[in-house]
Amino acid sequence: MFGFGKKLDIPSAADALPGRAEAVNVAARNIVTGNPMTGPYPEQMRQVVLGMGCFWGVERLFYGQKGVYTTAVGYAAGSTPNPSYEEVCTGKTGHNEVVLVVYDPALISFEALLTLFWENHDPTQGMQQGPDRGTQYRSGVYTTSDEQLQKALISKDAFQKSLSDKGYGEITTELAPIGDFFFAEDYHQQYLTKNPGGYCSMRGTGINCVIPTGVTAEQTTNSVLEQGA
Repeated sequence: MFGFGKKLDIPSAADALPGRAEAVNVAARNIVTGNPMTGPYPEQMRQVVLGMGCFWGVERLFYGQKGVYTTAVGYAAGSTPNPSYEEVCTGKTGHNEVVLVVYDPALISFEALLTLFWENHDPTQGMQQGPDRGTQYRSGVYTTSDEQLQKALISKDAFQKSLSDKGYGEITTELAPIGDFFFAEDYHQQYLTKNPGGYCSMRGTGINCVIPTGVTAEQTTNSVLEQGA
């Protein structure tokens, strides 16, 4: 947490720490949902990976939602294989602190997850979130399908208009297909259930996110550009 003085540039793959071949061991089940953390998951489940700052509070937000089958905290969008928490905190792995959300689309929509994502942090802060500063605290939506990515782009464009109307700057959120996801150490999993008084700096902007339906990301982007002209 915090991290004043940390480097705020993501290292290239050549400059990243070497990491290791061995993955960390985590508990078989999420202690809140009771469901497996590492899979395999039921066939109907879908997955998305979200970065909103310190992953402890973010995981708590999502494991409390009806329709979320399981969650796990981990590292994504970097170069170092199987990084440790201490390595991620140096800023030399390129990874983001993220939460894997496994959900049943029959019970909770991807749009509902995106609404929770946008409304519960400030996606305009770049390489920090609140007092936490560093590349691992950047905002990110890492998708597992083209449909998810399209919906994420639409939601970003719509929320940008709402933020701009209230004087906020440009959204800095990474939107990209998920690459490798590495589970964080077991003591980080469901941390705020294990440690109810633990640190959580997650704060939203107080601005509602209304996601339009029946439009494409390109149409929404063009609308925002025209209104800003």
